[in-house]
Amino acid sequence: MKSTDVKQMKSLALAYIGDAVYELHIREHLIRSGQVKPNALHQQAVTFVSGKAQSAVVMAWLDGTYLTYEEERVVKRGRNAKSGSVPKHTSVQTYRLSSGFEALIGYHYLLGNNERLAELLTNAVEFVEERDV
Repeated sequence: MKSTDVKQMKSLALAYIGDAVYELHIREHLIRSGQVKPNALHQQAVTFVSGKAQSAVVMAWLDGTYLTYEEERVVKRGRNAKSGSVPKHTSVQTYRLSSGFEALIGYHYLLGNNERLAELLTNAVEFVEERDV
């Protein structure tokens, strides 16, 4: 996909694809780590893909110097996008931050920035595992 197309894409569309990319990455990570029982897989996956975990990761990225200026802008656009609904079990702030996280993942995926995407995904997994978010 052309860079200009991705950069002009609505943040919620980036978050939509980013959610799927991150979910697949987490599932693959769990399978490769030896998890095989469906219920255990689901419970483990939830710890990584929850809005709480995603918002914690992206807040750490924003607080440090991990993201480029352009990446910060993508996160902030995703965070500020109005979806019209908020899940029952999370705050609006958490939901919006997690949308920013997903938008950034979707952004790199659609641009084909596979190396940076892999860095972000690996860092997110390590962050959640280390801090038991």
